[in-house]
Amino acid sequence: MTDQEPTPADADPWKSFRGVMAATLILEAIVVLLALPVVGTVGGGLTPVSTAFLVAFALVLVLMSGIQGRPWAIWANLGVQVILIAGWALYPGVGFIGIIFGIVWLMIVYLRAEVLRRQRRGLLPGQQ
Repeated sequence: MTDQEPTPADADPWKSFRGVMAATLILEAIVVLLALPVVGTVGGGLTPVSTAFLVAFALVLVLMSGIQGRPWAIWANLGVQVILIAGWALYPGVGFIGIIFGIVWLMIVYLRAEVLRRQRRGLLPGQQ
């Protein structure tokens, strides 16, 4: 054995946090795509506009899952919820999905603030 044994790397709380944000976006994209048959059956029917909106929005969510390492990503994630809530004009259920995921993203913003607070105080498990 040598004196220079490798030490485990410090745990990066932001790596797992980025994973949670990316997974939430993928889940949201799935839910948005699941709204297609609902809008087609219960709503006013699928129009080219409503179909394009839902499919394009799901695609944007999937693409956004790849940029979660950026410092502004969480605010962009919260901002796209406003666009989804505006989908209320297509069908109220789409706006409701936006409200639900808006609440989820507000909780994630709160958790981010809590991790930052604990990191500054040195209270995270990897810091002890």
